Amino acid sequence: MEIKKLSLGQMGTNCYVLWDEDSLEAAVIDPGFEDNRILDIIEKNKLKVKYILLTHGHFDHLGGVNQVKSATGAKVLIHENDADCLMNPRRNLSVIAGMNLELDPADGFLSENDVISIGKLKLKVIHTPGHSKGGVCFLVEDTLIAGDTLFNTSIGRTDFADGDLAELLGNIATKLFVLDDGVKVLPGHGENTTIGYEKKNNPFLQGRS
Repeated sequence: MEIKKLSLGQMGTNCYVLWDEDSLEAAVIDPGFEDNRILDIIEKNKLKVKYILLTHGHFDHLGGVNQVKSATGAKVLIHENDADCLMNPRRNLSVIAGMNLELDPADGFLSENDVISIGKLKLKVIHTPGHSKGGVCFLVEDTLIAGDTLFNTSIGRTDFADGDLAELLGNIATKLFVLDDGVKVLPGHGENTTIGYEKKNNPFLQGRS
């Protein structure tokens, strides 16, 4: 498994290009802003992008979807609870940033415990609402791609219309903190961490592990 991390746009949104080294099948996760570096990685490594996977429906994780889809023909997948964010600037919060981001509808929906195949890689979908109703994480081998659910010593904000702090904390405790301590966490913003480190050091989650 290969994973390339890109920090995109003024909000430093982390985009991940993940692929199976044998088949060169790939997924682009959260292409938050149009950025030719995503396409450069795809072209340089001769990748066959099968899916664009979205951890949730906020604009800073969606902005490059059309660019990547147009270049690769990949299918866009998002949880059904956030699906309308693709077409609705108020739901995806782009109006707050003075934008009106409207994208095409998703090609399919993600659900709890779905398994997405990328070559020989298997990405398990973990539904973790709280930052948004359709927030998900992707577990592949010993790596968790966490979107805006869990950060290095922090969590996703919950003060938006569909945010819920208790729900977010509960999902982290019951769905993520049950993973092995050595699982690497690749967040939607900021630096990588591990499940074990967050159990010990995340101030929002003390006493919940």
